[in-house]
Amino acid sequence: MPTTYLSDRISVDPDICFGRPCVKGTRIRVVDVLDNLAGGSTPNEIVEDFPELSLEDISAVLHYAAQMTERQVIIAA
Repeated sequence: MPTTYLSDRISVDPDICFGRPCVKGTRIRVVDVLDNLAGGSTPNEIVEDFPELSLEDISAVLHYAAQMTERQVIIAA
């Protein structure tokens, strides 16, 4: 998924949810969607519970999370 597509779906705004990544145009945080998926909810169930989301938004959340795990982390000893 191209990064430009993710910027169409995921936003980080310091005035919304304290700057935590959210699905663009909502106050639904990326972590909330991930928690629902980790808890066993299907993407369709999440869209039913949050009708302002689409299946494409769920996919973007997963791609965003995958990109975040690819960032290099340096731990100072």
